[in-house]
Amino acid sequence: MKLIITFLLSALFLFASDSNHLKVKVLGNILSEISIKEPIKIWSDDVKILAEFQHSSKFRTTKKCNEANIIILQRKSNLIQECRKKHIFVLSYDLLSNIQNSFGALFWKKGGPNIIILQPRIKTQSIQVSKNLNPYLEEKIW
Repeated sequence: MKLIITFLLSALFLFASDSNHLKVKVLGNILSEISIKEPIKIWSDDVKILAEFQHSSKFRTTKKCNEANIIILQRKSNLIQECRKKHIFVLSYDLLSNIQNSFGALFWKKGGPNIIILQPRIKTQSIQVSKNLNPYLEEKIW
């Protein structure tokens, strides 16, 4: 019985790890297709996401949100006042509605990733996106 429980816990851990890796891979692809006025420097309130981005040769990371120019946010409560004006990419649909400075979202719905990038917000924030992201551009939140 202990062996079965150990096996199940191990499988859950591996699934969670793979899920996080997939999320970071999708985020990396999205961020590779945007351009801001300076090199991208990422901060996230999810330490696992930040740790995976630290291994990337494409992006720089920081442990302080005020030093970043792109914030990947999982929880609104983790966004301090001095970082609310940064470019914010959120990890839930609700945050896209609740954080007016967020320009896009990645979230899972019905077992698959959904990507939304709000065209009015990227225009306001002077974010350029490649044509590869055109299928994900929306005029407003659904």
